[in-house]
Formats: sequence, C-alpha cells, structure tokens
Amino acid sequence: MRFVVYGMGAVGGVIAAAFARSGEDVVAIARGQMLEAVQTSGLRLRLPPVDEQVPIKCVSGPDKITFRPDDAILLCMKTQDTLAALHQLRAAGVRNQPIFCLQNGVTNEDLALRLFPNVHGVTVMMPCQYVVPGEVACFFAPKAGMFDIGRYPTGSDDADMALAKAFSSSGFAGYVDLNVMESKYGKLLMNLDNALKALFSDADEIDEISHQMQDEALAVYQAAGISYRNLDWDTDPRRDQMQFHQIDGLDRVAGSSTQSLLRGAGSIETDYLNGEIARLGRKLGVSTPVNSAMTVLAAQAVRQGRKPGETRLEELHDLIA
Repeated sequence: MRFVVYGMGAVGGVIAAAFARSGEDVVAIARGQMLEAVQTSGLRLRLPPVDEQVPIKCVSGPDKITFRPDDAILLCMKTQDTLAALHQLRAAGVRNQPIFCLQNGVTNEDLALRLFPNVHGVTVMMPCQYVVPGEVACFFAPKAGMFDIGRYPTGSDDADMALAKAFSSSGFAGYVDLNVMESKYGKLLMNLDNALKALFSDADEIDEISHQMQDEALAVYQAAGISYRNLDWDTDPRRDQMQFHQIDGLDRVAGSSTQSLLRGAGSIETDYLNGEIARLGRKLGVSTPVNSAMTVLAAQAVRQGRKPGETRLEELHDLIA
C-alpha cells in the first residue's frame, strides 16, 4: 500500500516524515513554502528522541500523481480546504481508493462520501506543531500519537487494519474502531477550546467559557441523539503511551488554531468545530450563544491578522449579549 498524504501541516507533516523514515511508500501533497522546503531539502522531523531531515517525495497537487489501486489517501488539511481537495482528487482519477479523514471535526467524512464510496474516519490524538516551513514537531513519547480508525459511518475493513499497522510500525499507536464517529464526536468536544485558547490569554475566565461551550455541545448531542465517547485525556487508559517530553531548543505552541494565527495562515477551522455545535443547535432549536459567538470572533481575528492572545474577552461577551 502506498500512502498519499494530502496536506503537510503539523499532522500530515509528522505522519509523512515518520512513515517515510520507517520505510513506508509515501508521496505527499503540499503547497507554498512547505512544498518548496520539502522539495529542496526534505522535512525536518523533531520528536523527543529524533531530530532528522527526512527526504519525502512531495508534489503540488493530485494532478502530479498517477494514482494506483493500492493507494490510501490521508486527508490532513483543515476542513475549510477539504471540498476543493476532494474535487482535485476526483479530477486526478481517484475512484475507489480508501479516503481517510485525519481531521478535526465531523464534517469531512460526509463531504468525502458525496464524491467517493470508500471513506474512513480517523480520530487524531497527536499534539504536534508546524510553525516554520520545512519543520514539524511532536513532543510526546514513547508513541508520538494515537489514532482511532474505522469506516464511515461504521465498521472496518482491511484498509483500516493496514493503516493501523503502518502507524504501529512508525512510532504511533493505531486502533481499529468499529464506531469511529463516536470517537470523533468525543474529540470534537475537546477541540471546542481551540479557538478559545488561540484568541484569549486570560486563563481564569477561559476555563469558565470552556465549560459553557461544553454544556452547549452536550445539550445539542442529547437533542440530536448523538453518541460520543469520553476522550478525557486525564482518564484515558492509553495515556501512558504518550507522555510529554521537552525538545531542546524548541518551545511548544499549543493548538492548531493558535498555530494558524501565528503563521498568518489566512483561515481558521472554528466554523467546523464550534460552528458544528451552532449548526446543530439552530436545526434543533437548542441555544448555543457561546459557540456561535466564537465562530464570529475567530473569523474576525483572521480577517484583521491578529496574533494569538490579541483578542479581548469583552468582545466575546458583547457578541454573546
């Protein structure tokens, strides 16, 4: 099986480099400065026991790849970029190959199913970062990340087993999951804090707002009949596989939304995290003022080019009011 890693941010970059380093057949799709850096000198992979420049075959788009029946496509871009990526894959000749959504939120799988029959969800538990083009890092060991993998909406097949095996042989932990969307809905609850931590710096009040967002989400889940799995990191029995370790000379930047603001990426995935709760609440008549306000404020921060922590909490309170 060849792995086509589409999207070379933090998640895609760490996985592509780790797979290539362990001998898996990998081709990556990247853009901009990351594409240029990887094509010029490979990707620098920084893990607690590793600091290595990893050569990776990297191209600018699916049209540069001759797709094979044994390809597995790993979507690693943010949700706001998924639909365009899916159309590019179809135009490049992808038909029945498995599409794995290694993305936050619960929207990507349904978008993919409109175009492709073989769709899989993957819950990503891998706090990693991409701040500098050509370099990715993950601060956890002995496993750099954990992944729940299964067909969408339920079930599993040989492709899930193959991906789990590749993860396990590349320094990660992969688990085949017959109800992977329950895991992904649990992860969504955790990701509601992404924009909160990216926008604000007042830790005390952030905790209170976080609880309010969680309560709104749980009310929406109950009204929608959505089953979810508690992925509380403090109680997960698998946590001993991922312990934090400092990397010499490298500061950890928390959260993908924080990294998006820091890089000036021009977009943020809040509409598909907090916005998913707001969407369901509007459909079901459940009030979600905090999550709804968060989507407005995050989009505003991107438009105005704000850096992490530069938004005032008063702005959020005004929107909620």
